[in-house]
Amino acid sequence: MRQLSDLAQERDTMATVLELTGAFEGIASMHISQIRDRVLASQKFFGELWNIYKQIRVDKQFHFGRHRAITNNKDLLILVTAEGSFSGDIDERVVASAVTNFDTSTQEIVVVGTHGAAQLAQTHIPYVRSFRLPISDIAINVAPLVGLVQLYKSTTIFYPAYISLSNQEVKSIQMSAWVDERGKNVTAAADDISERSYIFEPSTHAVVDHLERSMINIMLGEIIMESKLAQYASRFAAMHAARDKADDSLSGLKNNYNHAKRRLKDERAKEIINGMRKAAL
Repeated sequence: MRQLSDLAQERDTMATVLELTGAFEGIASMHISQIRDRVLASQKFFGELWNIYKQIRVDKQFHFGRHRAITNNKDLLILVTAEGSFSGDIDERVVASAVTNFDTSTQEIVVVGTHGAAQLAQTHIPYVRSFRLPISDIAINVAPLVGLVQLYKSTTIFYPAYISLSNQEVKSIQMSAWVDERGKNVTAAADDISERSYIFEPSTHAVVDHLERSMINIMLGEIIMESKLAQYASRFAAMHAARDKADDSLSGLKNNYNHAKRRLKDERAKEIINGMRKAAL
């Protein structure tokens, strides 16, 4: 029979695990709520910029705010993954989706998140640059990514998308197509913004370039925030399952401890009774 002290130690350890998983679940839930609000605010700001942009742009093509010619005729693939390995299997699915038809002669990979970079290295798939996923959920600097996007002919982004707390899917978007789609969904503003009513300094083209770069910043920031949202959701689901399992284990350990304690008392009572009987003889 197992020692009572061993059962008590296991019971206390499992109680600590239950508290920790509950705390991590609560933290993930808090981050989910905060990021969802920021994504909605970001989408609203994009709409305001788009209403200005579409009235002053010189043609129907989105030029990504390029102030220089394209220097790389390859297609850029950006993979957004987590920093650690606590995001479930979503990072593996992101990498698998991106490299299914990967061709080194026509495509290059940039990865965000050390977890994705490690997976690419393990499978000997080359990537040109890697970035750490921003720790903060508020101030996200995507300027290095914007600079890379402007150098390539086209850019496709693979990232985990939040569907629900129990469901995260891999999405891929071609940035030019996404810009057009987002622009179609923006409600038109009543304000007339044109060269007839405003003076643009240093020039209209410079303002258009600035707006395009700003919208790329917003889009990439949204993607990273949605990726973090999916990762927090995956972590929440994992911690919820772990907490339920720890709760079941703790209940079993408490029952085992109580049974062992009762048996120990019974054995001691029997020993006392037997001792009294022997003394009586």
